[in-house]
Amino acid sequence: MTTPDIPREKCGVFGIYGHPESAVFTYLGLYALQHRGQESAGICSRLDDGSMRFHRDMGRVAEIFPERELRRLKGDAAIGHVRYSTTGASRLLNAQPIYVEFDKGRLALAHNGNLVNARRIRRRLEAGGSIFTTTTDSEVMVHLMAHSPHKKPVDFVADALRRVEGSYSLVALTPDCMIAARDPRGIRPLCLGSRNWTDDGGVEHKAWIVASESCAFGVIDAEYERPVNPGELVLITDDGLESHYPFPPHREAFCVFEYVYFAHPESKIRGRVVYEVRKELGRRMARQLAGKGITGDVVISVPDSSNPAALGLARESGIPYELGLIRSHYVGRTFIEPKQQIRDFGAKLKYNAVSSVLKGREVICVDDSIVRGTTARKIVKMLKRAGAAKVHLAISCPPWRYPCYYGIDVSNYTELIANEVSNDLESIRDFIGCDSLTYLSLDNLLAATELPVDSFCHACFDGSYRVPPVDFLESARKQLDLIAHGEPGERPHPPFDTLGDDERDWGM
Repeated sequence: MTTPDIPREKCGVFGIYGHPESAVFTYLGLYALQHRGQESAGICSRLDDGSMRFHRDMGRVAEIFPERELRRLKGDAAIGHVRYSTTGASRLLNAQPIYVEFDKGRLALAHNGNLVNARRIRRRLEAGGSIFTTTTDSEVMVHLMAHSPHKKPVDFVADALRRVEGSYSLVALTPDCMIAARDPRGIRPLCLGSRNWTDDGGVEHKAWIVASESCAFGVIDAEYERPVNPGELVLITDDGLESHYPFPPHREAFCVFEYVYFAHPESKIRGRVVYEVRKELGRRMARQLAGKGITGDVVISVPDSSNPAALGLARESGIPYELGLIRSHYVGRTFIEPKQQIRDFGAKLKYNAVSSVLKGREVICVDDSIVRGTTARKIVKMLKRAGAAKVHLAISCPPWRYPCYYGIDVSNYTELIANEVSNDLESIRDFIGCDSLTYLSLDNLLAATELPVDSFCHACFDGSYRVPPVDFLESARKQLDLIAHGEPGERPHPPFDTLGDDERDWGM
């Protein structure tokens, strides 16, 4: 399968405890989180009699949960998941939530993130007789829970999570409780909300809600409470909410790319509204362009995620912002292409260039990122065919030179046009065909968040991996050799040379 020329977030999770319409609210919450995963979705509910029932399928939320299915899932607690494949193929067997019945009872698990030592743990578990039914790293956590000597969910979940490394924001459901947990570095987002409601007898209740992003709360009239903190485990039962911190503390390493692209503009993450951060990215880009002497007649964006940055750039520079590209919201998967090749077929289906905005004008085109460069190249061609005199491409993040191993669908150097070996920006500009190419600096990206600069993960830009990706070392070195020399070898890779304490034995 060809890797898309856009970065893809891996998953979104949602959970609600203590409301009779939990399945419907989970459906709506997943709908609001659909931007985080569109390959598969699932819901698992705790029914009124304490039993658990689930439904998972391939496709988007609205397609796979008809009303009859939501009635079948009706209960007072539920968790849900939307997925892009991180580890494990895009198949139904890998859809989540994972549901198991074992000697500790029944449990469902939904996970956003990526474990960097899951392969090693899995090999050891399989050598000890464990049988896996999926190819996801998430199932590793379930097996570790089964191996734990503890019987209480809060204890065996914490015990399992102490043995894994990488990123996880997860929610789990048992017949007696809901648990939410976030890795000690807080790489992926997770937040807590609540919804007050009154039963038919006039008694007031409070339902607790967990979601990857706060944008999932508004659709169900819930209130944002706070983030789930890095290293926090939240236990929710009929008695209320408890907060635990069972993991050794680490310096926070939140994924800065959530602010650039992944998160919904409406969401509040770490106290900052994503929309406002993206506008600030644009303002800082305007200053970088001015410093290079680059100007234009009009600012446009590659919709939709780049719209706020383009607006910020236009306001800072005084150059008018217009809709030079219109995105079609009705493009699904393209199964049928014309037998006679049409140049840039996919891009033309997704975008329409507005010639009246572009013709004869010097255009500053704002996009959020470049992965392989093929989509950017098609867009520049489209703008010039529509009459743009010049196209200045402004990217609201630094060059993406290193793979992400913590939950983004780029784990191969060969997928990155600005990779560590092939990082000549003039060659990239020449390939794309734009008249100038400007990336936002890492310093400006971090400063735009108005948060401590040492509290982010930005390994995709500079190779500074907070958690050494021990499962991926061999393949990473071979990828670099293929790029540099055309054949695999044992070329060292500086960011991975020292593994330190993270290369410890994870035996049980």
